Amino acid sequence: MANTAQEEFLPFSRPSIDQATIDEVVDCLRSGWITTGPRVQQFEDDLKSYLGAPHALTLTSATAGLHLALVAMRLKPGDEVITTPMTFAATLNTIVLAGGKPVLVDVEPGTYNMDVGKIEKAITKRTRAIMPVHFAGLPVDLDPLYAIADKHNLRVIEDAAHAIGTEYKGRRIGSFGDIQVFSFHPNKNMTTGEGGCVVTRDDKIASDVALLRFHGMDREAWSRFGKKGSQHYEIIAPGYKYNMMDIQAAIGLHQLKRLDGFIKRRTEIASRYQKLLDGWPQLSLPVEPNYRHLHAWHLYTPLINPEAAGMSRDAFMQGMKERNIGTGLHYRAVHLYPYYREQFGFKQGDFPHAEIISERIVSLPLFPNMTGKDHERVIAAMADLFGRKL
Repeated sequence: MANTAQEEFLPFSRPSIDQATIDEVVDCLRSGWITTGPRVQQFEDDLKSYLGAPHALTLTSATAGLHLALVAMRLKPGDEVITTPMTFAATLNTIVLAGGKPVLVDVEPGTYNMDVGKIEKAITKRTRAIMPVHFAGLPVDLDPLYAIADKHNLRVIEDAAHAIGTEYKGRRIGSFGDIQVFSFHPNKNMTTGEGGCVVTRDDKIASDVALLRFHGMDREAWSRFGKKGSQHYEIIAPGYKYNMMDIQAAIGLHQLKRLDGFIKRRTEIASRYQKLLDGWPQLSLPVEPNYRHLHAWHLYTPLINPEAAGMSRDAFMQGMKERNIGTGLHYRAVHLYPYYREQFGFKQGDFPHAEIISERIVSLPLFPNMTGKDHERVIAAMADLFGRKL
């Protein structure tokens, strides 16, 4: 085993927080205005400018965004939403919480993205929407997907939790299409601590999300408590408590300014993985599609080939941990969780590509402040674990 006992633990992800961000948060705290307020409004304006979108509504999480986008569609019992099994559970959970039924299609074996060619066969009279996931920051092939949606009069809610800064055929995700939901979790390409946003060109969806994110109240809290505000309000609908705080927006204001630089550095690290791990029989590396795109590289996720590696994915992760290097598991195929098996009758064998990926996928360390030495440590630890010479 490589001698890593004296080296600091290297996590698979770490947010990049600079002094300007820390100063902004301190200023926010000192201002006395820490919940939804002027910084949230500025952050939303900056997001609209960056994404080229008329509406960007910040929330406590991307999960909240998916939920509100679906609630705004007013799903009826039995209404179906088509999505992928290769995603975090929140994608399916929010469909269920909004009153819908998740319908799954398998993924492409190389990109791990929804196989657009399988969508049309999954459409029924009860289908209301398609929810693609831009896995690891790689855009789904959206032109044929939107063509299917238009043909069948379906809404598209893009789970873009991994994809802030991603581009498809020269257009930034969020600048076109129907509805996109982004995440600002600490392991994403930019962070607000926790947080997310809904982006749309649909004025009615935007209005509903704005209403539902704060109790169904007809005015935001910060507009009531300011000098010119009024304490009187109306409840237009039963809403939720999903509003972002100014403390979070204070982080996001500076993260957004650095996002393109973050993605550039992530791309450099991912490209180095692709180059140095090419030809290792123990691994199958991520594949990029042939349509024009910008991969945001939220995650770098090869597959462990257990026969060639002489170990399972879980054994590999344990071996890396013993070498003081963190890894991640993104994701176990959602249809294999007990709730989805029991509630919707999913079973092993339903989505074979997703299941193979689920058993073998691993996330290697990838974050903007990762150094060349850090990267060398990861490669050396993997070589040591597999018995390879460098």
